[in-house]
Amino acid sequence: MKLKVQKHVKEIKDELIQLSNYIHDNPELGHQEFKASKAHCVLLKKHGFRVEREYLGMKTAFKATYDSKKEGPTIAYLAEYDALPDIGHGCGHNILGATSTGSGIVLSKVIDDIGGKVVVFGTPAEETCGGKVVMVDKGAFDDIDVALMAHPSDKYYKSGGSLAMEAVQFEFFGRTAHAASEPHKGINALDAVIATFNSINALREHIRHDARVHGVIKDGGKAANIVPDYAVAQFYVRATTKSYLIDLVEKVKNCARGAALATGAKANITNYETSYDNLVTNSVLNDLFEQKIKEMGVEHISKLSENFGSLDAGNVSHVCPTIHPYFSISTRELVGHTKEFAKASISTYANEQMCKTIGALVLVAVDVIEDKELFMKIKNEHQEK
Repeated sequence: MKLKVQKHVKEIKDELIQLSNYIHDNPELGHQEFKASKAHCVLLKKHGFRVEREYLGMKTAFKATYDSKKEGPTIAYLAEYDALPDIGHGCGHNILGATSTGSGIVLSKVIDDIGGKVVVFGTPAEETCGGKVVMVDKGAFDDIDVALMAHPSDKYYKSGGSLAMEAVQFEFFGRTAHAASEPHKGINALDAVIATFNSINALREHIRHDARVHGVIKDGGKAANIVPDYAVAQFYVRATTKSYLIDLVEKVKNCARGAALATGAKANITNYETSYDNLVTNSVLNDLFEQKIKEMGVEHISKLSENFGSLDAGNVSHVCPTIHPYFSISTRELVGHTKEFAKASISTYANEQMCKTIGALVLVAVDVIEDKELFMKIKNEHQEK
């Protein structure tokens, strides 16, 4: 099976490089990835997939399905393709998406013999609003047995964890007044924002070391001689587990409520972006990926010691067994969300590693489909976690 998979990867390699390069050269922000989404769909349709565009009401999302018409698990590959402002594909989603679509296509070439179904989801806006969150909430993964993807990096890493995240906005409403002659007649909304920051900074001493709270002032007033009647702060609150995140967010909100009480301002608390769950890596799948990537010629894959970012794949992992490993696109150390990272994502080295990663992701799926005992271990672990 390994040789057959490698043969199919080689056959579509040029198409995948073309796809990755095209998306790299035409970077689009979240929910604006019209060119990228179309390019993926055209390639998948060419290889026999039934493609649903504008999936679940998201104009740049898609679901592509290839069904063997034989009994077996449903394997999903998750494609991302949104870029970053100014930097372009500094997170490498151009090659990430090509890897997932390529994995789906290669699995479709062998699935008629082994059974099951393969789905490629086009998931927009990972960097901001999290298309996967919408998909999870609307039941897209309810009939998926295993979800797979791999993210570009400077090294190979096993799937680890991610932080659950909630994006909280605090709007404060006060009353204007002349800041010099009649300040006592005003209610300073900016003071409420500053008091919120100060309270949160005091709270940091009493939160777990692996949690994160960080924010910015989006609006702090218009002129120094006018008491600001409106001010806005936005925060990301992150934690390693969803349960602790819920407790921590409530404490952060209380900082804003206390600031409003202290200043006399009124507070309006909302979410300004989609909330992400923590990633729950399936260890059976994770170990299987390590085995398969080594079969593809990768000598070493590291354990991801810490990952303090947040992923919308985390929401998927709460519904079905999921892994999110990393593959190398450079022989030198890289920093994510940089132009250097974007440049590395279209290098010859990156394309070679993409092919190895596709081979591993497909062989993982083949084992899941063919080995019923392994499949049950994966499902049982997910249920226990």
